[in-house]
Amino acid sequence: MESNKSYFFQSFIIVLLSAIFFLGVKRILPKKIFSEKAGTTKNVLIDSMLIDAFEAEDVSKADIGDTLANQPIVYYETNGVTFPEETYENYKGNQYLIAFYEKLYQLETAQKGNVRIAYFGDSMTDGDMIVQDFRNYFQQNFGGTGVGFVAITSESAGSRSSIEHQFSTNWKTQSYLNVKYPKRAFGVNGHVFFANDTAKVEWVRFKAGRSKFTSQLDNPTLFYGSAKNKNGEVSFIIGKDTLHKKLVPSNLLNTLALPKSGLKALKADFIKADSIPIYGFNFDDGKGVHVDNFSQRGNSGIPISKFDVSLMKAFQEKLDYDLIILHYGTNVLNYGTKDYTWYDKSMTRTVNRLKECFPGVSILIVSTADKASKYDTEMKTDSAVVPLTNAQKRYAVKTQSSYVNLYTLMGGDGSMVKWTEEEPAMANKDYTHFNFRGAKKIAGLLYQQLNDGYKQYKVLRQNRKQPEKEKEKSLLDTIFPKEEEEKDAN
Repeated sequence: MESNKSYFFQSFIIVLLSAIFFLGVKRILPKKIFSEKAGTTKNVLIDSMLIDAFEAEDVSKADIGDTLANQPIVYYETNGVTFPEETYENYKGNQYLIAFYEKLYQLETAQKGNVRIAYFGDSMTDGDMIVQDFRNYFQQNFGGTGVGFVAITSESAGSRSSIEHQFSTNWKTQSYLNVKYPKRAFGVNGHVFFANDTAKVEWVRFKAGRSKFTSQLDNPTLFYGSAKNKNGEVSFIIGKDTLHKKLVPSNLLNTLALPKSGLKALKADFIKADSIPIYGFNFDDGKGVHVDNFSQRGNSGIPISKFDVSLMKAFQEKLDYDLIILHYGTNVLNYGTKDYTWYDKSMTRTVNRLKECFPGVSILIVSTADKASKYDTEMKTDSAVVPLTNAQKRYAVKTQSSYVNLYTLMGGDGSMVKWTEEEPAMANKDYTHFNFRGAKKIAGLLYQQLNDGYKQYKVLRQNRKQPEKEKEKSLLDTIFPKEEEEKDAN
């Protein structure tokens, strides 16, 4: 009995001393358990331009004052339409989507033309996450089928369900993420591919996706650049048939379209095509809305500033984008700072570069989502999230771009913890990325904000003022219809 008491007493003393030790050490422990500094690992793609931008900025001397926050956002009339002024806090910038909304309006009411969206992103949209559902919402409501533009190779091909994508391992690939001076200009997807292996044939294979909007490979079209090589060709294997097509790389940007529709699978072998820059394939039915996913892990968005203006204008001539979405931030949060002035400046230059590459195209900035980190023993919203969203809003306002605050849309402070820990979960245990369920919800939130703006646009469009001359004429026609007709007859 005494031995039991002695054992209990010893255990109690050990626990008590441990508690006292922990309370003493806690004072010198960092409040945030995990470091905010960016780590380096060979298994993670590093955005070299992001690192350069961060290191070049003297953060300690950066001006963190925000004069924009104290000013109302007032818009000028565009095509007779003016959205109501906004506070900086609630900025959406739908005024800058008028050109995009008008294309949607013509598509919806007169079935004229089609609408195309380029969706640039990072690991958040890897494997067509978010984008595939975003695309489905548009195609369900406005028509259109097809997965859009697909690169020759992709790091996320195996996890994508909107299209099955395989390729040989001997492609030479250059990416704007880690190559500053490419052999040839990057394509619209930020990559350029070369079939330089003379010993083995480079190939790529596609199979239609699982959703009703991607169940066919409509109008396969290859995009490739200029070269002196006149001997290149592509063999297309479609079922039991093989079509041989010559590559004619005479222009800055060239296309090779197959006279086939409704395909379920396609393989392309590239023969003697060395030195010819290859960019990718496009699949769409030419009607309704099409959304191209240009995602790449590790991307901050800054590498887009490397785009060659002439080549991008050539892509625009063929693809005709109406909206460009920039969805970044995940890879910018871990740089040990809450002052993102350096990122604001870099992305302002990037957006202005895009405007030069794609004149007149509407641009939408999507902010970082919530992200949770461990503080003491509790998972909470990372302290860098709100400062980053503020920086993203600043460059959206300065560049006259529309803006979606994804952090507030998903619930604001603590929302990523809820999305991760609730049942069924909508985010992964890294407290950063969404699972398929969460990605679909995010796509719905993004679509809803765009669609709400579109509904408002239709009302403003209907109520817009007529030009004075048209107004005077319609008034005269109403008062003196016969006299006007007689004058016209004479």
